Amino acid sequence: MIQRKDQIIKKRKELEKKLKSRMEDLSSKDKENLQAIAIKYDKDSKKAPTIVASGRGKIAKQIVTLAEENQIPMLEDPKLSKLLSSLKIKSEIPANLFKVVAEILAFIFYLEKMASKRSSLRSKFKRIKK
Repeated sequence: MIQRKDQIIKKRKELEKKLKSRMEDLSSKDKENLQAIAIKYDKDSKKAPTIVASGRGKIAKQIVTLAEENQIPMLEDPKLSKLLSSLKIKSEIPANLFKVVAEILAFIFYLEKMASKRSSLRSKFKRIKK
């Protein structure tokens, strides 16, 4: 079980490193075409996920930077990004995209759950060592 958690954590770090590397390697033209969309989902409400930020170029870079600084999981999916960018900010995800967005959110919730368990285990081991 712990090996599986470690593998997930390692994979997430690899993906984050890869994304950061891609951001740094982009040409100025690519940076202008960079697109980022942020969605928010409140699992306690019965509403669909909503678009909270969307932008291209410098705004997209700011969205990515804020996500990195706040350890918000990111996913690179140009096709989904293009579809979501056509929506207005504060609009809900349309029904035809529910399945794709739900799969992404399920994966993110799983990662957060694993991170929480890891944190709990670390604090237990710290108490044992003392």
